[in-house]
Amino acid sequence: MLFRKIKNFTDLEAWQKSHFVVLEIYNITKTFPQHELFSLTNQMRRAAISVTSNIAEGFSRYSKNDKIYFYTIATGSLTELQNQIIVSKDLKYISTQQYAVLYEATTAAHKLINALISSIRKSNV
Repeated sequence: MLFRKIKNFTDLEAWQKSHFVVLEIYNITKTFPQHELFSLTNQMRRAAISVTSNIAEGFSRYSKNDKIYFYTIATGSLTELQNQIIVSKDLKYISTQQYAVLYEATTAAHKLINALISSIRKSNV
């Protein structure tokens, strides 16, 4: 197995997968009804951005507890976003295909962030 040095938060797979989610959310919410602009559209975009922002902030922290704190906030924002994706599907704002892509990506991101948290808990740093 080939390991590469993680030098920046953008090297983290958790951030990369979450960034994909951000881009998908922004693209998909462009098609939402105008009356959702300041409610569901805004909430989904803010939750998605919160995930990557908290991963970035956690990466720059030095203590294990600080890192875990920010990565845990990221998982909370991701779960919030998953709920909003379900609502979007139920309101027929997104297709079943779009839902499936977002469900897979958010689930993968969640697993990667949880693995990151587990790794930090086990580390001696």
